[in-house]
Amino acid sequence: MSDRCANTGTYDLAVIGAGSAGFSAAITAAEQGAHVALIGHGMIGGTCVNVGCVPSKTMIRAAEALHGARSAGRFPGLAGEAHVTDWRSLVAAKDDLVSTLRQKKYIDLLSEYNGIAYLDGPARVADGGITVDGTSLHPGKVIIATGASPALPDIPGVADISYLTSTTALELQELPRSLLVIGGGYIGCELAQMFARAGTEVTLVTRRRLLPETEPEISEALTGYLRDEGITVCTGLAYRRIERTDGKVELTVSIHGADKTIAAEQVLLTTGRSPNTNGLGLVEAGVRLFDNGGIVIDERMRTSKPGVYAAGDVTGRDQFVYMAAYGAKLAAHNALNGDSLVYDNAAMPWVTFTDPQVAGVGLTEEAARAAGFQTKTSIVSLDQVPRALAARDTRGLIKLVADAGTDRLLGGQILAPEGADSIQTVVLAIKHNMTAKALGETIFPYLTTVEGLKLAAQGFGKDVAKLSCCAG
Repeated sequence: MSDRCANTGTYDLAVIGAGSAGFSAAITAAEQGAHVALIGHGMIGGTCVNVGCVPSKTMIRAAEALHGARSAGRFPGLAGEAHVTDWRSLVAAKDDLVSTLRQKKYIDLLSEYNGIAYLDGPARVADGGITVDGTSLHPGKVIIATGASPALPDIPGVADISYLTSTTALELQELPRSLLVIGGGYIGCELAQMFARAGTEVTLVTRRRLLPETEPEISEALTGYLRDEGITVCTGLAYRRIERTDGKVELTVSIHGADKTIAAEQVLLTTGRSPNTNGLGLVEAGVRLFDNGGIVIDERMRTSKPGVYAAGDVTGRDQFVYMAAYGAKLAAHNALNGDSLVYDNAAMPWVTFTDPQVAGVGLTEEAARAAGFQTKTSIVSLDQVPRALAARDTRGLIKLVADAGTDRLLGGQILAPEGADSIQTVVLAIKHNMTAKALGETIFPYLTTVEGLKLAAQGFGKDVAKLSCCAG
């Protein structure tokens, strides 16, 4: 904390929210010589490190280790088995990792930037400034980065039962014998598979299909893989009611016009997140909100109130930690330097950490057509990718979408055990306006998952099943 900030309370910028977006904005501003008030309330670090990305992905990796051992039999002459011996120790190790990263990547960083003063307390936006725990501040500009929290689905009775969220599910000290997961988005799919691999009987239900924003071929294939692992997947249903009876949760749904009741020991709700705007006084201050409470911003991160910006999950836009940090960095630059930068998510990658992983960037085939493009597509199954054949794991596919007239790549999605680390190649291709032909002519290393992108690009014009290794 700088002496000027501590002694006078004068700040060029106030950032409300001390998660990934808040830290990104504060550090960006401090690096430009600004004096910043970074305002947190409760545990520092936000969703990603405390209850989101970090804890969930380490638990998912643990479950993958179990599955990997059990799947050794896909190689002739091998056999393997693995099981959970001490769930509490696994949870404790997860908590230790979270604590370590929170300390190193958030708390310890505060002392590295003399221009940042950390203030703890509830904040409100008011005319002429903000208040922090009742104390008035008058910064030059304000950035709101308060994140989001799990949202309740619209199911009669849900408010009257005990339920798990993506946060509390990872805090369980005992594995549930059975688990009902409501919601087929990325959180629902990831956690359903993780608990199933750990030994829980899992039922996953959703109104639409799994990962509804993905290509339908990806969704259908992933659904089959989850079912192959023993997960009961129910899609295309309507929720009737939910209640707790005789120590179990019972959800009544309608499928094809007939009611069905699903029972489980615990229920996990993964049906979306709500922006954290309650208590900030935004409506009274003239900050316009969406119906769901998210802050309305323009392409330069500005709210409807002059001098007030917003970034991250609180806006409801692109709810990924790296996009929150990116948007917050733009907000800080614009707040201090005249609103010259524009938010650009045209080449934004996203990943779902199921196994196989799902990763994508750009437009789906449906979205491209809706945008007015005449499209062409190429789909290559992993049984055409030498890496998958060598690993004896051909679960997955790759789909590319291109403009039929110009051959320019518009989007791509990968379903593969190592798909997350391959998608960045498509990101760069789209960012630099590559054609499918150019991608197909690029040199790729052999026996890698990413080589499947070369095959998919070549698949626009030829049958890749008729190519020899590395041909083309």
